[in-house]
This record gives sequence, structure tokens and C-alpha cells, in this order.
Amino acid sequence: MDKIRFEDQGGGKFALHGALTFFTVTDALERSRELFADHARIEVDLADVHEGDSAGLALLLEWVNWAKNYVREIRYTNVPPQIVAIAQISEVDDMLSKGERWTGII
Repeated sequence: MDKIRFEDQGGGKFALHGALTFFTVTDALERSRELFADHARIEVDLADVHEGDSAGLALLLEWVNWAKNYVREIRYTNVPPQIVAIAQISEVDDMLSKGERWTGII
């Protein structure tokens, strides 16, 4: 079974390792609640995410929504091409890169 792992790099920076898919997003969401809680600015590096699907995209959008609702700032770096492609096809890529505060892909 696929796994996703968070690496806390300090200062609100996190790296994800593994697969961001239907099989891993529930665990990732639960873990993120605890990890993100104490940070006003969050940066998530997805360089080591080797697989992503529409559920992975949905999780990234959920984090954007969470950040907006809780007056937090979040951005993503190195978003996997397959997640970017799904976002573009679904016409939600602008939601990931929206300039609401610091939120978006860089």
C-alpha cells in the first residue's frame, strides 16, 4: 500500500514524501491538522511526491481552503506534474495559485 510521510523542516516548512493519492490523503489530512496548527505560514514541498491523483489535488485545495478560513498562509513548491495536469484539466489550477495572502504554487 502507498504511504505518505511528512518531514517537519522547521519554521512551518514541510516536505512530503511518497504518494499523494486516494489511498493516502485521509492520513495526510489527519496528520496535517496536528502539524500545521501552530504555524501562520506554511510551505509544503512536494518534490519527493512520486505519485499524485485527483484525491491528492483535492487535499491541496482543502489545505488552501483551511488556510483561508483560519487566516493562515500556505504555498506549495515542486507540485508534481500529474497533479498540475489534473488541476489544469479540471480548471482549478488558479485555486492553487490564487494570490490570497501567500497561498499558491511557486
